[in-house]
Amino acid sequence: MSAQPGIDRGHTDDLMSFLRASPSPYHAVASAAERLEKAGFRRIEETAPWDGTAGGRFVLRGGAIIAWYVPEGAEPATPYRIVGAHTDSPNLRVKPIPDTGAHGWRQIAVEVYGGALLNTWLDRDLGLSGRITLRDGSHHLVTVDRPLLRVPQLAVHLDRSVNTEGLKLDKQRHMTPIWGLGGVEEGDLLRFVAEETGVAAEEIAGWDLMTHSVEPPAYLGRDRELVAGPRMDNLVSVHAGTAALIAAAARQELPYIPVLAAFDHEENGSQSDTGADGPLLGTVLERSVFARGGAYEDRARAFAGTVCLSSDTGHAVHPNYPERHEPGHHPRPNGGPILKVNVNQRYATDGAGRAVFAAACERAGVPWQSFVSHNSMPCGTTIGPITAARHGIATVDIGIAILSMHSARELCGAQDPRLLAKALHAFLEG
Repeated sequence: MSAQPGIDRGHTDDLMSFLRASPSPYHAVASAAERLEKAGFRRIEETAPWDGTAGGRFVLRGGAIIAWYVPEGAEPATPYRIVGAHTDSPNLRVKPIPDTGAHGWRQIAVEVYGGALLNTWLDRDLGLSGRITLRDGSHHLVTVDRPLLRVPQLAVHLDRSVNTEGLKLDKQRHMTPIWGLGGVEEGDLLRFVAEETGVAAEEIAGWDLMTHSVEPPAYLGRDRELVAGPRMDNLVSVHAGTAALIAAAARQELPYIPVLAAFDHEENGSQSDTGADGPLLGTVLERSVFARGGAYEDRARAFAGTVCLSSDTGHAVHPNYPERHEPGHHPRPNGGPILKVNVNQRYATDGAGRAVFAAACERAGVPWQSFVSHNSMPCGTTIGPITAARHGIATVDIGIAILSMHSARELCGAQDPRLLAKALHAFLEG
C-alpha cells in the first residue's frame, strides 16, 4: 500500500488511540489528565486552597477539564492564552429507568443527546460507556467496548418507500436499541454495569451512561490520506490542545500563561456547571490570579490581554453537495486548520482575531483556510461567542474541516490534526 507523501502519521496515530480511549466525555478528560500528569502537571481540587507557584496544574469537574501552566516569573496580571474545546459528542444516552422491551426483545431506553444524525446509529454495533456514582459519592468509569447494543433498521420489504421518499425516524419509537431476548427485568442494566465495573449493584446511586460505536478509527482511501472515526467533533481539538499545552509548558519562559479549557455540554447549549456558559473557566482563571497575589485590578488586566482560540470542527466542502457551501470558501481536507467567520456572531472571530490566528500559523509553518456559511444556510455555533460574551475575552473560532459532522463516524484529512496541534502550540507560546 502506498503512503500519502508528506503525511507524518505519528500525531494522527496517537489521536486514534485517544479516540478509542475516550468513548465518553468522562473518559476524554481522564485521558487528557493522564497525559498531563505524565508531563508533570498535577491535579488540584477546587475545594482545596491554591498556591501561585510555577508549574502545571489542572482541575477536573465531570466531563470538563481546565489545565494551565504558570511559567517562572509570571505576575498576577500576566495574560492567558487559551485553547477552548468541548468533550461531548451527539449520541444516545441511557434514560433514568433504562430497562424496557417488547415482543420478546430486551431493550434499553435511550434519549437522543445533541443534534445526532440518527440514521448513522442504525445497524451499528454499539458499546456502553460513561460513569456511575456510588453511595459514598465516588465516581467510576464504565467501559463496555464490545458489541452490546444495536438499533435495527426496518427491512426494505416493510418500508418500500424508504429509497424514494427518504428514511423517517421518530426519536421515541425508532431509536431504542436491543440487547437481548426475553422479558424485561427491572434493574437488569445496572446489575450488568455493576458486574462489568466490579462494584456492587446496590452501591450504585447514579449514572451517566451513553452508547458509542465500537468500530475503531482507521485510515481511509487508496493512499490513506483520510481518517474515519468517532467523536472527531470535538476530540480532535481536545487531543491537539492537550499536546499543544504540554509542548508549550516544556519551554520554561513564556510571555503568557497557556491554558486548555475543554468543556462538556456544547452540543446542547453549554448551559451547565461544566459547560462553557457556566462559571468554571472564569473561576479557575480568577483563582489563579489571586493565588499569585493579585487583586481584582490584576484580574481585569489579565483578562483584557487574554486571547482564546475556540477550536471546533467545521465543514469541509462536500463533493456530492457543493451547492450547500459558500461558493468562494471551500475548505478541503489536509489544507490546514480553518478560520471560522460569521458576522452575526455565531462565531466570535473578527479582524483582530484573524491576525492572531494567521500569525500563529505563520510561526508554525502551517497553511490555513477560511470558512463562512452559505447565506441561505443557518450557521452553527460554538463555545467561542459564549466565552467572549461571558468573560470579556477576545476569542477566535477555528478548527479543522471534516465531513459527516454529528455522524456516529466522521471523516477528516490525516494531516489536519497535526497541523492544528502545531498552530495551537505556536499560539500558546505567543
